[in-house]
Amino acid sequence: MARILVADDDVQILRVLAMWFSRNGHEVVECRDGAEALDALGREPADIVVSDVNMPNVDGLELVRRIREQAKLDIPIVVLSSRCDQETIAADLAVYGIRVHPKPFSPSRLLGEVESLLTEGGVAADH
Repeated sequence: MARILVADDDVQILRVLAMWFSRNGHEVVECRDGAEALDALGREPADIVVSDVNMPNVDGLELVRRIREQAKLDIPIVVLSSRCDQETIAADLAVYGIRVHPKPFSPSRLLGEVESLLTEGGVAADH
C-alpha cells in the first residue's frame, strides 16, 4: 500500500481521486491547497503526490518547487491541469521530472500512471 497525497481545491475531484486510490489499496491524504499539502508532507512523507495546478494560497507549480528545492524530497509527482498552456507547464516542470496530466482525466488511466510511478520508485502497490 502506498501513501498518496492528493492536493486539489475542487472537492468533487478530491473525493473522486481519494475514492479511486483507496479502493485500489492505497492510503490517501487529502489536501485542499499547496500549503496544506506542504504541512502534511512535513508531518509524514508520502510515496507520491498528485496535485492540481490552480489552487489558492500555494498553487501546484509552487508546491512542486518547494517539494524539490526546499524540502529536498525526490518523490514522484503528477500534476493535473485544465489550463490551455499545458505545454508551457510541462516544459517548466521538466527540470523536476514531473508529469503533467490533462483535466478532464480518466480515473483508471491516472491510477495506472500513479501505480507505474510507484513501481518505478520501488513502492509496492499491494492490492
